[in-house]
Amino acid sequence: MAMLIPEAAVEDVHLSGEPVIALREATFGWRGRAAVQAVSGHFDRGSMTAIAGPNGAGKSTLIKGIVGLMRPLAGDLDIDPQDRLRLAWLPQAAEIDRSFPITVLDMVAMGAWRRVGAWRGFGHTETQRTWQALETVGLADEAGRMVGALSGGQMQRALFARLMLQDAQVLLLDEPFAAVDSHTAEVLMQLLCEWNRQGRTVVAVLHDLAMVRAHFSQTLLLAGRQIAWGPTAEVLTARNLAAARGVLQEWL
Repeated sequence: MAMLIPEAAVEDVHLSGEPVIALREATFGWRGRAAVQAVSGHFDRGSMTAIAGPNGAGKSTLIKGIVGLMRPLAGDLDIDPQDRLRLAWLPQAAEIDRSFPITVLDMVAMGAWRRVGAWRGFGHTETQRTWQALETVGLADEAGRMVGALSGGQMQRALFARLMLQDAQVLLLDEPFAAVDSHTAEVLMQLLCEWNRQGRTVVAVLHDLAMVRAHFSQTLLLAGRQIAWGPTAEVLTARNLAAARGVLQEWL
């Protein structure tokens, strides 16, 4: 059962299934200053987990730590080397340089990099995969446009198409529905649900708690530290959400 977790006594609350990503008292931050601390638990293979919390709660920092952009300041992060090779990350839209002169088709095709590499030719099969991904997200007609000319919603669709080309088993997404209209968000959400039904592990930073409740069976609630981690209905309670707001204000 999900619970409030004292800062000095965090224990695993997500104990069933085969762990893909495991954290024990993990703390991440920048230049020696913690942005999120004492996170313990694990993401099970094939699970669908939302990371929620107020602004400044350390959600994006945790995702970047899991991806490997920073080492833990304290505690442990454990990812099997084979699972790390099958991991894909979708950063926040604001972190993506859209000024680079590349077409939508070419950007999506970059998702096949691990299979194709630097020297192998981009053959018929990969070309078909790229076009199929564009069709799936409704961007086939935009394939020749430069990415800088896309709207926010179109850009997110293109990034999801690139994820399809990566064919990763573990998907980490940082605010994938920010600054997109509700229709686009629902289309992309259905893609995430389908990938999860295929057995992929999905971890997403989200602000829309209604969407979290509707689609994510597990939730990790953060506020500079772990507040609760477990079944969504047991984590997103009024008590836990109030605690998250209060803890973050006190911590900052």
